[in-house]
Amino acid sequence: MRLKLVPEETSFDFMSLGKWAAGLSIAGILASIALVVVMGLNFGIDFRGGTMIEARTQGPADIGAIRATASDLGFGEVQVQEFGAPTDVMLRIGTVDGDGDAQMAVVGQVQDALSAEFEGIEFRRVEVVGPKVSGELITDGLLALALSIGAILIYIWLRFEWQFALGAVIALVHDVLLTVGLFSVLQLEFNLSIIAALLTIVGYSLNDTVIVFDRVRENLRKYKQMPLAGVLNLSINETLSRTVMTSGTTLLALIALYALGGEVIRGFTFAMIWGVVVGTYSSIFIAAFFLLKLGVSRDWSKPEKDPKAGTNFGAQV
Repeated sequence: MRLKLVPEETSFDFMSLGKWAAGLSIAGILASIALVVVMGLNFGIDFRGGTMIEARTQGPADIGAIRATASDLGFGEVQVQEFGAPTDVMLRIGTVDGDGDAQMAVVGQVQDALSAEFEGIEFRRVEVVGPKVSGELITDGLLALALSIGAILIYIWLRFEWQFALGAVIALVHDVLLTVGLFSVLQLEFNLSIIAALLTIVGYSLNDTVIVFDRVRENLRKYKQMPLAGVLNLSINETLSRTVMTSGTTLLALIALYALGGEVIRGFTFAMIWGVVVGTYSSIFIAAFFLLKLGVSRDWSKPEKDPKAGTNFGAQV
């Protein structure tokens, strides 16, 4: 017996909820932009520059004492936080003047001071990023994201029509902005791995959207008398089982990674979990709804498969 998360045949009127979904998404996008402007993003060492040291103590870490010891060295702002287990801590030290050798000298002094103060402390990882490199990483990351969305716009335009391309890109921008807004409100660390997660979310959401659009194109040729809202509803319902099954199995893997994968990839997996959920939602509601509003040309060169097929299905939106 095959596992079925949804019945093979459904008849949900998704387009009747399109206005509500679009309004909710627009509010979410505006809120995300406002949060980024007001609260900003918690940039990681990749984007801010400076030194990051991951350490493990023999017992539960005394965050206050570790911060005080590192701050007494006079290297500026020092951030210390628990990193996974109670014995693991992450130290972030702002950029100091000088080249890479100067940064490594800071690392050595911090390690010496902590080793003298806390017996048995183990330094597990060290990362040093200069201010010039961090600035280039921000620029390159944003450029990669913009180029990927631009390439997708051209690809969908060539494969379908411009209305499909615009609907798909609106859905992708929606997914990216909501993810960035979530990281802003929760003040989760935003680093290069999150840029990678955003690019992955774009690809995942696009895959879902293209599957729905492929079915829409087929049904536009089959049912020429059916209103566009009905064609969109029919197409989404026909692909719903596949969409839910794919998203569900992907989420199972991501939740396992989030729970068991460790602190290093937790930000990436959290972004992916959110991205799968919002990407599935945008493929069903946002991309299809904007396609409905933009309209699409119908192919009248071939006879309709079933002239009596559901002409009133979702006719009003």
